Amino acid sequence: MAAVSLAIALAVALSAPGRVAALDLGSVIKAGGIAVLVTQFGGQLDKFINDLTGNKNLAADQATKVVPILSLGSGTYLGAAQVTGPRDQVEQCKAVAQLEANFSGRTFRVRPLVPVDSINVTKVSRVKAVGVSAIIDVRL
Repeated sequence: MAAVSLAIALAVALSAPGRVAALDLGSVIKAGGIAVLVTQFGGQLDKFINDLTGNKNLAADQATKVVPILSLGSGTYLGAAQVTGPRDQVEQCKAVAQLEANFSGRTFRVRPLVPVDSINVTKVSRVKAVGVSAIIDVRL
């Protein structure tokens, strides 16, 4: 699975004319690596965060899950996030999209995190009633 994710990420990056110069192999490997790490360790990370925050006794209709964070500008995986909310809505959440904008000139940099239903940055929809409860930085 790891090799497949990495191969797909590399193929997509190399097939995008004009963007290859701006994309180095290291960032492709990191993006594929984060996707693999979230897939492989998501359940363990989710349990760790719940234990750390004392979030052990969720109601039967509530859930948490760890998903990758995507940059909507580039589609690159940036890390991971724990999402929380109604179980059926959390199950629909496949990623968290990070947007970035400046407010009041450059006085404030705003980076909202939005739970979304796809890892395909061209076809994402917000998953309502789901929030981000933790950010996970990944050292590669």
